[in-house]
Amino acid sequence: MKRINFNNVKLQISAGRPEQFPASASPVVAFSGRSNVGKSTLINKFLGRKSLARVSSAPGKTVTVNFYDLDGALLLADLPGYGYAKRTPAERAALSRITDAFFTNNKQINRLKLVLQLIDSRVGINADDATMLDYLNSMQIPYCVVMTKTDKLNKTELEASYNDIASSPFLAEAAEIFGKDIEIVRFSALNGTGVERIKSLVIGACS
Repeated sequence: MKRINFNNVKLQISAGRPEQFPASASPVVAFSGRSNVGKSTLINKFLGRKSLARVSSAPGKTVTVNFYDLDGALLLADLPGYGYAKRTPAERAALSRITDAFFTNNKQINRLKLVLQLIDSRVGINADDATMLDYLNSMQIPYCVVMTKTDKLNKTELEASYNDIASSPFLAEAAEIFGKDIEIVRFSALNGTGVERIKSLVIGACS
């Protein structure tokens, strides 16, 4: 893979239907996580932007997959956040359909090289996260875990959160599936901790 210019990025499409998923020869990396986990914040930090990915004041409203073209070298897929309690049944159904379609009704799914699975460090793996991890394992889709909002915890709390996530049976199962431990990256939007490691994982997965 060529050296990537992370400043050269544009929103390619916000896809609300599977037929809108872009056809591309580029590798794909997806961002997944529950609503209000800090996904947009991570994407903006990852790309060195302030507002490319919109940080919503009303979490859980987006039910599209947003595709970003990164330097013509790879596609970033921002999956809609899950687990928002105030969604109506119709909104939850729409969310489930578009997310499921990304994995099961996507002609470019063989291009998917890595899922960055975001987990709120203050909460840990909840039932919705567990469902997603179980799904990734069952589909044998490579992923790593990104702990968000780590700057909101003190050192002792952060270490406890990390250990709790690391000891998850889903990560143990994934280690058996992929033949290696699932990497867990501590990310802070405040000081950018973890961004360079995430970039390295993305480049490595797509090379």
